[in-house]
Amino acid sequence: MIQGLYHGCPIAVENIAALYMMGNASEVTFVSTISKEYDFLLGTTYTIFGVFSLMGNTILLLVAYRKKSSLKPAEFFIVNLSISDLGMTISLFPLAIPSAFAHRWLFTEKICFYYAFCGVLFGLCSLSNLTVLSSVCWFKVCCPNYGNKFSSSHALLLVVGVWCYSAIFAVGPLSGWGQYGSEPYGTACCIDWYAPYHSPPAMSYIICLFFFCYIVPCTIIFLSYAYILMTVRGSQQAVQQHVSPQNKIVNAQTLIAKLSVAVCIGFLVAWSPYAAVSMWAAFVNPNMVPPVAFAFAAMFAKSSTLYNPMVYLGFKPNFRKSLCRDVAKCKRALCPCLCQSEAVQKSTCHSSQHSKEECHSTRLSNGLHESHRTCRHCPDGSKGPCVDATPQRTVLILTGSTHSEVVVSQLSNEMQSDFL
Repeated sequence: MIQGLYHGCPIAVENIAALYMMGNASEVTFVSTISKEYDFLLGTTYTIFGVFSLMGNTILLLVAYRKKSSLKPAEFFIVNLSISDLGMTISLFPLAIPSAFAHRWLFTEKICFYYAFCGVLFGLCSLSNLTVLSSVCWFKVCCPNYGNKFSSSHALLLVVGVWCYSAIFAVGPLSGWGQYGSEPYGTACCIDWYAPYHSPPAMSYIICLFFFCYIVPCTIIFLSYAYILMTVRGSQQAVQQHVSPQNKIVNAQTLIAKLSVAVCIGFLVAWSPYAAVSMWAAFVNPNMVPPVAFAFAAMFAKSSTLYNPMVYLGFKPNFRKSLCRDVAKCKRALCPCLCQSEAVQKSTCHSSQHSKEECHSTRLSNGLHESHRTCRHCPDGSKGPCVDATPQRTVLILTGSTHSEVVVSQLSNEMQSDFL
């Protein structure tokens, strides 16, 4: 195979075509090294990602804005995550989509550096957000004595720290620590993975990037959610003996497990392929890495902008309820006649269900009747309204060194409040 030199390291001639094309000195254009069919697939996929990411993150930010007065400190990181994902969507997809369809990089070298800088900044910000969010959730669930002191000011400081941490690695290649360049497949830009072969600073940058921006976040995320699941599971077993099987209580353990697994799978699917391919090129042999592997790894990394809002809109009850309320309001405003007929139908169903439930009762373990409706106490001969009195069963919950009494019907909400 005929080889040439790129930044002082050997590279196949078929990859040299990705580097430079005829043009003036101020404009350097890169040509794709993958087939037009693959580029068309990338362009189509990026278009779908861009549309749904823009919609999902915009909806998430609108929901957060509507409930801004009731946002919990941990939810600040979800908002920040949506901002970073939206920033990546706006800054990268408009450049990557036309370049993929054109089978070459359509813009200047300066725009290439801008593309790479935005990709690293917003990508690492999303990673850092997920890491800090998992740590805060672990802190509040597993160490409630200290986690309950976590305030909005603490959350804002950590959000600023996330952006500063990401900016260090994004500015590094612009200041000589590492380098930016074209991706091996030729229609996008990122960190120059060939630079470590001739530049010790670039090698140290990639080592730090891999350790502090992949290994450490991956370890923290998985350990945090593992401890959260163990803690919730233990709490669920401790209070299960106090709860009647007939009580319809939302299973907080299942909900937390789904959110934890979704976040971990999303992290692995989005970033592991790109990390593996990048380390392969940086530390083994870049000529052995097919350009199409880089192309699809980058596609998976960009999928995180679509995946994150789906996870939190789908699994966080308070965000989902706020979204449903807003959708219902819009629906009533757009089609009042349809909503009115639906309301009449719902009221009819509710009245029939109400009459059935009034006749339904279950027995407790001690043989006594337990009504699922409220008891109505009407004084004899009284013409005034009857008073509803609902017997409340409570359990004691151990929080740190103190006990708190919680109504059984509200037990799941208490368990979910800090984490969900």
